[in-house]
Amino acid sequence: MKRRAGTTAGVTLMEVMIAVTLLSLLTVGMAIAMRVGLNAYAKTDARLMVNRRVAGAQRVLEQELEGLMPLVLPCLGAGDAGGGQKFAMFQGEAQVMRLVSTFSLQQGWRGQPLLLELFVIPGADDRGVRLVVNELPYHPIAVGRMCTGFGQDVSDLGLTRFPPPQAGEGSFVLADKLAYCRFSYLQLSKADPTLPPVWLPMVAFQGWPQAVRVEMAPLEADPSSLQPISVTAPIRVHRAPEIPYGDY
Repeated sequence: MKRRAGTTAGVTLMEVMIAVTLLSLLTVGMAIAMRVGLNAYAKTDARLMVNRRVAGAQRVLEQELEGLMPLVLPCLGAGDAGGGQKFAMFQGEAQVMRLVSTFSLQQGWRGQPLLLELFVIPGADDRGVRLVVNELPYHPIAVGRMCTGFGQDVSDLGLTRFPPPQAGEGSFVLADKLAYCRFSYLQLSKADPTLPPVWLPMVAFQGWPQAVRVEMAPLEADPSSLQPISVTAPIRVHRAPEIPYGDY
């Protein structure tokens, strides 16, 4: 069709509608692509965070146990029942462990000694369990008052008694959504020290085990993510504080 003389070139309404429609489809396609990419990035980042958390918790457990300080303190919380008797500052049970360590979550190896309470509590909505830790300032008198006495019958094995730990706002969750979590301790037999050491669910004497094992299993196994595994850390006590040494 020939244009008349003196008229200017332009576009029809149909052409404008087609152009707007194509631009809208292009914008929607780009928005969908960006959303898919951001969702993939968020899922990858969340999975990496979970993996880093699991690996970090295992590393923290090992460092806390390796930083154990072998201390012998007077029992101050038992009153006259304690009789001024001293105890080894280590509580080793299947679900609770107390020790004084030179490693902390906030300050690493550069901080002051802290009293660590590692214990197992029920998980959210009572599904599974979680491993938490309390980091409390260490002071000999305050820690000595935590000793509430000594077991006298066979069931207590003559061990130091402590109050149960309590989870609070300052508690840090080391591992969550676990099917189980338990502690065991590598110990020599007091009756026959020549026998090889065995793993026991509690420390059967006042002192320190040769190693500590923290056994964990996920509540729901996910092969695509890093799973909590057992952590075994040696306890190195080169000089028993309860034995007086002569310096020559």
